[in-house]
Amino acid sequence: MTTFLTYTILGLVLGSVYFIAASGLVLTYNTSGIFNFAHGAQAMFGAFLYWHFTVQWSWPVWLALVIVVGLAGPAMGAALHAGIMRGLRGTADVTKIIVTVAVLLGTVYLAQWIWNPDEAHTVDMFFGSGAKITVGGVVVRYHEIVCLAAAVAIAAGLRVLFIRSRTGVVMRGSVDDPDLLRLNGHDPERAAMLSWAIGSTLAVLAGVLIVPISGGALDANMLTLLVIDAFAAAMFGRLRSIPRTFAGAIVLGLAANYVLAYLPSAGTFTGNLRVSLPMILLFVVLVVLPQDRLRGAAIRTRERYRVPTVKAAAVWGAVLVAVVYLYSLLLSDGGVGTFALGMSFAIIALSLTVLTGYAGELNLAPLAFGAVATVVAFHAGVEGTGLSSYMSVRGLLLGVAVAALVGGLVALPALRLRGLYLALATLAFGEFLSNMVLRDTTEHELFGFTFTLFPDGSIVVPPLKAGPLDLRDGTTFLMTATVLFALIAVGIAALRNSGYGRRLAAMKDSPAATAMLGQNLVRLKLSVFMISAAIAGLGGVLMSAAHGTVAQENFAFVGSLSLLMLVVVAGIGYISGALLGGLMAGVGAAVLVGTFSDLALSNEGMSGIYDALGHLVLVGTALVGMGVGRNPSGFVHDVIEGYRRIRGARPVLYGAGAFGAALYVLALTGVIGTWTFALIAMAVVMLLPVFGRVYIAERGGEGRDRPAPLELVGVDEPYTDELRARLDRELGLPLTALEKGEARV
Repeated sequence: MTTFLTYTILGLVLGSVYFIAASGLVLTYNTSGIFNFAHGAQAMFGAFLYWHFTVQWSWPVWLALVIVVGLAGPAMGAALHAGIMRGLRGTADVTKIIVTVAVLLGTVYLAQWIWNPDEAHTVDMFFGSGAKITVGGVVVRYHEIVCLAAAVAIAAGLRVLFIRSRTGVVMRGSVDDPDLLRLNGHDPERAAMLSWAIGSTLAVLAGVLIVPISGGALDANMLTLLVIDAFAAAMFGRLRSIPRTFAGAIVLGLAANYVLAYLPSAGTFTGNLRVSLPMILLFVVLVVLPQDRLRGAAIRTRERYRVPTVKAAAVWGAVLVAVVYLYSLLLSDGGVGTFALGMSFAIIALSLTVLTGYAGELNLAPLAFGAVATVVAFHAGVEGTGLSSYMSVRGLLLGVAVAALVGGLVALPALRLRGLYLALATLAFGEFLSNMVLRDTTEHELFGFTFTLFPDGSIVVPPLKAGPLDLRDGTTFLMTATVLFALIAVGIAALRNSGYGRRLAAMKDSPAATAMLGQNLVRLKLSVFMISAAIAGLGGVLMSAAHGTVAQENFAFVGSLSLLMLVVVAGIGYISGALLGGLMAGVGAAVLVGTFSDLALSNEGMSGIYDALGHLVLVGTALVGMGVGRNPSGFVHDVIEGYRRIRGARPVLYGAGAFGAALYVLALTGVIGTWTFALIAMAVVMLLPVFGRVYIAERGGEGRDRPAPLELVGVDEPYTDELRARLDRELGLPLTALEKGEARV
C-alpha cells in the first residue's frame, strides 16, 4: 500500500507540472490560433535562468522566482507575439508550425551557447530536499506540495479567466473574430499579447518546477522534450477545456509512475515505455477524439509554387549531376563524404515536397521513416563481416518497402486528421519510435531467430554494393546519391503533372470539394503517405551508410524539425527547395560550425570569436526560419522569379557563365581554394538577377517581363483596369467603352 501511495503522489506531482505547462498551450492557442511548439524551449530557458540566478549568482530563491517567473516569462511571451506571432494571422498551418519550430531550435541553440552543455547544471528543490512531511507513511517534500497547490490555483484561475471575466472573453474573441472585436472597441492584438505573456509565464514556471522532480540536472534538449510531453495533456482538452486538460495531465502523470512501479524492471522496456507513454497517449487521443468537419472552401494562402514540366525536370536533373561531378573534383575525400551525406538528406527532403508541398499533409518526423528502413536494411541486407561487409540491394529494397508499409500503417488511423492534429500525430509516432525502438538494446526471439534492434545502442551500416557498383568509394557514393535524387525528382515532377498530382493539389486546396467530385480521399492520403515514406526510407538508408555508425540521436525529433524548417525556408513546393534544404540540413550548418571549431583550436587567441561565430551560425539558421512568415513560398521562389525577369539579358547570362568557367579552372588548378570558389559562385548566382535588371534598364526595357499567366492575374499583382481588359480579350467577352478606348490608344 505504501508503494501505491508513494507512486500515486509522485504521479499527481508530475501531472500537476504537466498541467501547468499544458495550460499555457491551451491559453495561447485559444487566443491566437497558433500551437506553440516552442513551449518546451521557453520552459527550458526559464529553468536555465533560474539556475543562473540561484546557483551562479547566489540570489535568494524568492528573488530569482520574481525575476524569472514574474518578469522574464511575461517579457519572453510578449516579445514573441509582438515580433513574430502577430504576423502569422491568415497563414497556412505549415507556416505557423515552422515558425514556432524555428523559435524552439533558436532557443535551444541560444541556451547551449550561453550555458556550456558539457558542464553540470543542477537545481535543488524549493526549501531543500530535506524539507518534507510524512503522510500515511509516505514522504512528501515541500517542493511537491508547491507543485500541487500551484496546479490547483492555476486551474481555478484560468477557469475564472475564460468563463467569468471580460478579459477572457476578449482573449477568445481575438482569434474567433478579430474584426468584430475591433468594432466593439477592443484591440485583439493586445489581448493576444497578454495571453502569450501569461502562457510563457506558465511555461517558465513549469520548467522551474519540473527540473528538481526529474533529477535536478539541466539539459537543453532533454528538458525541452520533457515539457513537450505536456502536448498530450493539452490534447485531452482539445486545446479548449481547462478542466479536461487538468484531468488529462493527472492521468498522464499517474500512468507514467504506475508503469515504473509495477512493470518488470529487467531490461530497457519499462524505462523506454515510461518515456514514450506521453506520445503514445497523444497519438491515441488524436485518433479517438472527434475531429472537425471537412472544410468546404479552398484555403487562400500566400504560397506560390511553379510546377516544372517533366522535360524541364529531366534537363535540370542532368545539369545537377554534371555540376556535382565537376564540383567533386575540387573536394578532398572528407569533403566528398560530407557532400554525399548532404545529398542523402536532400532525398529525405523530397519526401516532404511530395507530402506537404504537393498534397498539403504534414509530417514532423521524416527521419523516423528513414530509421525504420535503416533498421530493416541492417538486419536483412548486410552481408559479409568486418571491413568487407556491404549492404545488398535486396536489403535496401526491403527497407524501403517496410518504410512505405509503416507509412501506410501510421496514416491509416491518422487519415481523419488534418493540419495541426496530423502534425502532432506524426510527431507522436516519431518520438515513440525514437524512445521505444531505437533505444531497444535487449535480445528478442522471433520465429526461432534471435536479434537485437540496436545492439549497444548503435548499428554499423555499410555502403551499398550491387555488382560493379561499390559505394565504398566516396565519389561513387556521391554520384549515386545525386543520380537517385535526380531520378526521384523527375518522377515526382511527372507525378505532379499527372491526373494523380492534380487530385493531390485539389485535396490540398479543398478536401470537401475534392470529395464531392467523387475522389477517394482515403486512397489519396494513404498512397501519398506511402510514397513519401518510401522516399524517406531510401534517403535514410543512404544517410546511415554515409555516417557509417548511427544511433538514436541521428534520427532524433530535433533533426526532423530542423530538416522540415530548412526545406520550408528554401521552398517546400519546389524540388530545388528540397535539394537546398536537405544540403543545408545535412552539411551546411555542420560544415560551418566544424570549420569555426577547427579555427578556434588552431588559433587560441581568437578561439572565443570563432566559437561565438559557430554558435551564431546555428542561431542565425533558426532566425531565418522565424522569418518564413514574410516569404512562405521560400527563397527559391524569389530566385526563380528573379531569373525569369532577366531572360532578355542574355549577354549578362553568357558573361556569368564564362566567369564561372574561368573560376572553376582556377579552382581546379589550385590557384584559388575550394571555399573561395564556392563563396564566389554562390554570390554570383544570387546577384546575377540584380545585374540583369540593371542591364535591361540601361537597354531601355528590352526583354521586359512577360505577362503573368491567366491563372495568376490579379493574384501576384494589383487588379487593375488593364488586367480586366486583358481577361475580357482572352475570354472573348465584349469590350466596354472604356476598354475600347484603351485599345484604340
